[in-house]
Amino acid sequence: MNVRNIFSLTVFALAALGASTGAVAQDETVVKIGHIAPLTGAAAHVGKDLENGARLAVEEINRAGLVINGQKVKLELDSQDDASDPRIGTEAAQRLIDDKVVAVVGHLNSGVNIPASKLYNDAGITNITPAASNPLLTLQGFKTEYRLVATDADQGPALAKFAATSLHLKTVAVVDDATAYGQGLTKEFEKSATSQGFTETSHEVTNDKAVDFRGILTKIKADRPELIMFGGMDATGGPLAKQAKQLALDSKLLMGDGACTSNLGSLAGPAAANVYCSEGGVALSEMPRGRAFQDAYEKRFNVPIQSYAPYSYDAVYVIVDAMKRAQSIDPSKILAMMPLTNYPGVTGQIRFKPNGDLLNTSVSIYQYKDGQKTFLQAMKD
Repeated sequence: MNVRNIFSLTVFALAALGASTGAVAQDETVVKIGHIAPLTGAAAHVGKDLENGARLAVEEINRAGLVINGQKVKLELDSQDDASDPRIGTEAAQRLIDDKVVAVVGHLNSGVNIPASKLYNDAGITNITPAASNPLLTLQGFKTEYRLVATDADQGPALAKFAATSLHLKTVAVVDDATAYGQGLTKEFEKSATSQGFTETSHEVTNDKAVDFRGILTKIKADRPELIMFGGMDATGGPLAKQAKQLALDSKLLMGDGACTSNLGSLAGPAAANVYCSEGGVALSEMPRGRAFQDAYEKRFNVPIQSYAPYSYDAVYVIVDAMKRAQSIDPSKILAMMPLTNYPGVTGQIRFKPNGDLLNTSVSIYQYKDGQKTFLQAMKD
């Protein structure tokens, strides 16, 4: 056989292989799952944590292989940045809708999720939040909204009860960051704090971009409260704690899940030792599969978990579970299966109330030891 014939056969074989590979690719349907969270700005590390959790699930499912109604399916994570901003967030949500995602995992911030929720509702697309906690989100009558964490109506009372029964405190100053999240959490805390015997010395308001809290803290110091309850994110909660220590304000600090991250230890410095905070779910160390998830997450991304990554991971699996039960990748059929969810996730058994909230919730309390976020106790109803 001459060189020319060998060359021709080689080209033919490669062409045939390429055609075969193309046929396999054509037999695989790409299905987009949306993810949306702040990937820029002060909360970017928390938003990236959520994205990582969702991406880990997508990669696992693709490796295992997914077949829906006899068709091979490859998942693709379509991740958008909402920058913790309602205007940017609604624009990003519309991009996901235009991209034809079958469902959305997100947002982090209630103040972004609430306006975006109308867009998902109008489009008939399932939205599962792994973090947004304002009760209003699932009280709007939308059938598209689902939540995997406890609401502020759970966290606020749990924080008040913890401060009264475990810390044995009686006076409190309240500070919120004027966001839907911060206001919602402190409102729920205040309602319960009264019944727990607290006297509120003042309620101050800042904003989620603030860096200097000395004016507020000086006013608070004059009243000498035993506790400061702060509703906001870690980017503001950390400096607030640090500046309180600099002013020799010896009040304990209580914060919600927005501030309850691994980063708070470094943001607050030594003042983190004075902080107690909550998460609206089971602590990673208390999840039956928590250690395995942590190992897989840290091996894949080489960073520690900030807070709600296990919940965004479970959100993807819940969507795929609905897809399997529907035997369809049609968003409307996936949505129709969501109320019947009964999925054994990393975070626990996932079932929903009629309004989309999680059926069984818990609240975990943490403190910071040597700058490390450390589980302290679970608060039961």
